[in-house]
Amino acid sequence: MSAISVGQAVVLGVVEGVTEFLPVSSTGHLKIAEGLMDIPVDDKSVVAFSAVIQVGAIAAVLVYFFKDIKRIVSAWFRGLAHREERYHHDYKFAWWVIAATVPIVVVGLAAKPLIDGPLASLWVVAGSLIVGSAVMWCADQMGRHKRGEDDTSFKDAMLVGCSQILALLFPGFSRSGATMSTALVLDLDRVAATRLSFFLGIPALTGAGLYELKDALGASVGAVPLAVGTIVSFVVAYASIAWLLKFVAKHSFNAFVLYRIAVGVLLFGLLGTGVLNA
Repeated sequence: MSAISVGQAVVLGVVEGVTEFLPVSSTGHLKIAEGLMDIPVDDKSVVAFSAVIQVGAIAAVLVYFFKDIKRIVSAWFRGLAHREERYHHDYKFAWWVIAATVPIVVVGLAAKPLIDGPLASLWVVAGSLIVGSAVMWCADQMGRHKRGEDDTSFKDAMLVGCSQILALLFPGFSRSGATMSTALVLDLDRVAATRLSFFLGIPALTGAGLYELKDALGASVGAVPLAVGTIVSFVVAYASIAWLLKFVAKHSFNAFVLYRIAVGVLLFGLLGTGVLNA
């Protein structure tokens, strides 16, 4: 018997697609959904399933930002071949994304036993949701929102890229929340912070999904639920990306902060009363 049915895969695909790029923690919401459906959140193949269906959400980013990604990748290849092209911002940005991915890869491989074990607890998710909310609120208040995407630097990319480690170690903190908060502290405007979060997430999340694929296709999770979850996450994530970019252009992150606190408090309550098993 598969640890995840096709119906459950659809639900998890929707949860992943909606929450992957919103600063509310997709990992935290997936673990909550798994707990409510009595899916073992610490099962190795279930953890791998969550990582693999992220690839569907990443595919949505690739499609949504195809023109931007094509421009950046083309500039990178031109820069490799022609020295004069190496002064172009897009060429530099491509290298920055690569460099900013290295820290999370190193920590992810080194800390994998902790990430798949003790840190996968729903208690950690609940605490991280609330702590991450405070960080996000402070960042939104501190940031001067005066710098656009063309003003980003290597320092910006590295600091924002390294902040992904917080979400890796503490599910519930939110990769999007951590990266956007860091970008806001660096005075990027909300749209630039959101787009930078998208671009930096592409290699990290794609690599994690491909790395975990072998475990997700193990004895506990079948290929059909995995494919269904991935496809659903792609469709839902595409709509979520479009909505988020319109939202942050006119609104602060306060709505996400309040939502995260509410979910964190609710989760503590469900765990404390035994409704959910950590």
